[in-house]
Amino acid sequence: MDQIGDILGPAGVLSERLAGYRHRPQQQAMAEAVAAALKAGETLICEAGTGTGKTFAYLVPALLSGRKVLVSTGTRNLQDQLFHRDLPVVREVLKVPARIAMLKGRGNYLCRYRLDAALQDHRRRFAALRRQLLRVRDWAAVTRSGDVAELDLPEDAPVWPAVTSNGDNCLGQSCPEWGRCHLVEARRRAQGADLVVINHHLLCADLSLRDEGFGEILPGADCYIVDEAHQLPDVAGSFFGMAVSGRQLLDLTRDLELEYRREAGDAPALLERADDLRHGVLDLRLSLGEETQIRRGPWRELMEDPDSIRALEIVRTRLSDLHAALAALQGRSKGLDSCLARSAEFVRRLTLLAEGDESEDIRWYETQGKGFRLHQTPLQVADIFQAHLAQRPTVWVFTSATLAVGERFDHFARQLGIGDARMERWESPFDYGRQALWFVPRGMPDPTTGVYGTAVVELAAQILESSRGRAFLLFTSHRALRAAAHWLESRIPYPLLVQGSAPRAELLERFRRLGNAVLLGTASFWEGVDVRGEALSCVIIDKLPFASPGDPVLAARIDALRRRGGNPFRDLQLPQAVIALKQGAGRLIRDVRDRGVLVVCDPRLLSRSYGHAFLASLPPMLRSRDLRDVQRFFAADA
Repeated sequence: MDQIGDILGPAGVLSERLAGYRHRPQQQAMAEAVAAALKAGETLICEAGTGTGKTFAYLVPALLSGRKVLVSTGTRNLQDQLFHRDLPVVREVLKVPARIAMLKGRGNYLCRYRLDAALQDHRRRFAALRRQLLRVRDWAAVTRSGDVAELDLPEDAPVWPAVTSNGDNCLGQSCPEWGRCHLVEARRRAQGADLVVINHHLLCADLSLRDEGFGEILPGADCYIVDEAHQLPDVAGSFFGMAVSGRQLLDLTRDLELEYRREAGDAPALLERADDLRHGVLDLRLSLGEETQIRRGPWRELMEDPDSIRALEIVRTRLSDLHAALAALQGRSKGLDSCLARSAEFVRRLTLLAEGDESEDIRWYETQGKGFRLHQTPLQVADIFQAHLAQRPTVWVFTSATLAVGERFDHFARQLGIGDARMERWESPFDYGRQALWFVPRGMPDPTTGVYGTAVVELAAQILESSRGRAFLLFTSHRALRAAAHWLESRIPYPLLVQGSAPRAELLERFRRLGNAVLLGTASFWEGVDVRGEALSCVIIDKLPFASPGDPVLAARIDALRRRGGNPFRDLQLPQAVIALKQGAGRLIRDVRDRGVLVVCDPRLLSRSYGHAFLASLPPMLRSRDLRDVQRFFAADA
C-alpha cells in the first residue's frame, strides 16, 4: 500500500476504515504533492483552503515514507490535537509501525527540583499558591510525561512559573533531579521516534541555539513539515533576536532569594542586592508609562525620556552589583551558580541593547500591564533562515490555509529567503456559494474619521438582531474594541464576551456553550479559533487589518525597504493585511454544514485600487451590499 489514491481516494483505505471520512480531491492532491517532495528531496510551499484536511494530507505520506520527520505546528493546542487525535488515527488506519513522539519547550514540563523548592518555601508568595501547589504535587506523583497540559489548570495559572523551568533558570546536568527530568525523557523519546510533533517556537529555538554554537534541542530529520507556516516569519524574528523582560529579572531575584535561604544565609548583602534590583525593575516599568494594554515603541522613544534612561541605567548598575556579589560565592551551590550565569547574561543583553546600533537590528520596547520587554529584532530574517536551510539539505514542506496573496507566494517566500521551491495551491472544498454571504455595507464613512467607530457598532447592532447574536466582532485595535464593548453592552439582548475579561480558552468555551453570544476580539481571535456549528454564524470585521505604521518593527522594515528602492506598501503592508483578512474570514465556515455571513465594514475594500488584492484572496462567497440580503440569509435559518 504505497499509492496515495489507495488511501485518500474515493474508495481508499480511509473511506473504508474511518467513520465519517469523506474524499476530498484537494486533500489527495496535496498528499501527492507532499509525497513527490519527499521523493525528490525538494522544498514545497503549499496553501490548502479551510476544510481540505491538510493534516491527513501530510501525515499519510510522512508515515509511509519511512523517514525521520519533524512536524512543526503554530500553537501548543494544535500540537496536542495533532499528536493525541489525528496522528494515532492515521497510524492505526495505515497499520504503520512508526514510533511517534511529541516534544514541547522546557516550560511545558514539570520541574521536580523547582516544585520541591516551592513546597519547602513558606513565604507569602508561595503560601498564596498553596492550593495549586498541592494539586501539582499530587499530579506529579502519577504523571508519566510531566506535560503541564495534563493538569486542569489555566495556562496562565500563577503556579506554573514556580514549578516549571526555562532557559534561564534550568540547572541542566547539574540538577539533582536530572535523572528523573521529564524534559530529558521527552527529548530521549523524540530522538528515538520516526515522527516528532513540535511547534514553531521550539523549531526556531533549536535553530537559534545552533547558530550560537550551543548544540541542538531537536533530533536530526530527513523532512521538516511546517504547518500554520504563515506564523513562522514572526516567530523566527523573535528567536533570532534578543530580549530582556521585567519578568525574567524579577524571576532572577525570586530564585536568588530561595537559594539564599537554602545556601547563603551568611551573606545578607546578596539579599540586599536582589531587593535593590527588584525595585529598579519596578521603577523602570513605571518610567515606561501606565498603559494597561500592549504598547510598543521604538528605542529612540525610550532614549528621549530622561526618566527612562536613568531607570535603565540603574537596572544595569544594580544587575552588575548583584553579579559581583554572586561571583564572590561562586561554587557554593548549583542554584547560586545558575543565578550567577543568568545575571551575567542579562548584563550582556542590556549592554547590547543600550549601546547597540540599528543597521541590521531593530531595538524596541513593549509594555503590557505590569510587565515590560526590551527587544532587539533582526531587520529581516530571510538571510538567517536561508542559511539554516542550507545547513540542513533536507525536505521542507511549508503549508497553511493562508500563505498566498491572490495566487502567488512571493511574500511568504521572500520573508524566509526561500528561492527554489515548488509552489501549489488548492481551494477549499466548502461550497461557499451556498454556505456563506459576503456583505460590504453602503454609506460607511471613511475609517480615518471620528464617526467611523460609531457607524460600525450601529451596523453591527442591526446585523446582530438578524443573526440572533452568534457572532464574532473582530477589531484591529484594542481601543476600538473597548469603545464597541461599552456601546453594545446596554444595546443588545445577547451575552457579550470581551477579550481580556477572561482567558481566551474560557471565552471560547462560554461562546460555544451559550449558543447566542457575541464575542469581541482583536488579533488573537483572528486566527487559530475553530468554532463549528450555529454558535458562530456571523463574523463582522471593523477595518482592513493593516498593521499600525507606528509599530516599531514594521516602521523600521518600511524604512529599510524604502532605502533599497522597494515599495513598502506593495511588498510588505498590503500582503500582511491580505493574509490577516484571510485568517479573520476563515473563522466563519469551519464545516460542510456551517452557514454564515462575513461582514467587512471598511469601504476601502471596494473604493481603493488595492481592494482587488483582498477580493482575489477571499473565498468565493455570494456577495451583496444590501442589508436586506443579510436579513433574508438569516431568516432562512430561523
